[in-house]
Amino acid sequence: MASRKSLQANRANGDKYSVLLPTYNERENLPLIVWLLVKYFGESGHDYEIIVIDDGSPDGTLEVAEQLQKIYGDDKMLLRPRAKKLGLGTAYIHGMKHATGNFIIIMDADLSHHPKFIPQFIKKQKEGDYDLVSGTRYQGSGGVYGWDLRRKLISRGANFLAQVLLRPGASDLTGSFRLYKKKVLESLVERCVSKGYVFQMEMIVRARQLNYTVGEVPISFVDRVYGESKLGGNEIVSYAKGLLTLFATT
Repeated sequence: MASRKSLQANRANGDKYSVLLPTYNERENLPLIVWLLVKYFGESGHDYEIIVIDDGSPDGTLEVAEQLQKIYGDDKMLLRPRAKKLGLGTAYIHGMKHATGNFIIIMDADLSHHPKFIPQFIKKQKEGDYDLVSGTRYQGSGGVYGWDLRRKLISRGANFLAQVLLRPGASDLTGSFRLYKKKVLESLVERCVSKGYVFQMEMIVRARQLNYTVGEVPISFVDRVYGESKLGGNEIVSYAKGLLTLFATT
């Protein structure tokens, strides 16, 4: 936990962090991820807001989010739902339009990304004034837990292919736990054409093209606690197509 002096310094520096949480059928996971975000931001003293972008979840995720908003307040928790599932990339764009922070944090709502790493992201960004900081599963103490061998091979293979073809200058191209300067994220999304999981990959590639600086923090990625993984055959095919498109156009 941060000292009282560092808490005061974090509150006084004027920075605000907007956390974008796209959701689809996350009613079991959402209360815990929000509680953890409130806990770690509270302990570090950084100003923040949580923006939930629900894509018409049939399991009642939005109703759960509305109850959480009553608990934590609409100054800390904003709900910006959409009528149907429109893709991960567009969810971030939608959420960013409503963000009031000068930094944006993107992460999964299924507890695979632990909020305890966020203070490390912020510290890393301050150290080098990085334009973006990306969590990496493939450097230092980073790792993946809860996946079977097939899933690990798919992930490693996808990342290896991307490294060979795109030379992105980052060790974890397919990860989705990142901190951006808001103006940098706005610049990147203007140029990105991909949707879904390929969106994350293109963001790093475009950042390299624009000479943005990238810092990395080792993270532990844990498979979702509740619900089913959204990675299926269609997503794998889309990833392969997106990778080849980026290779041909960047």
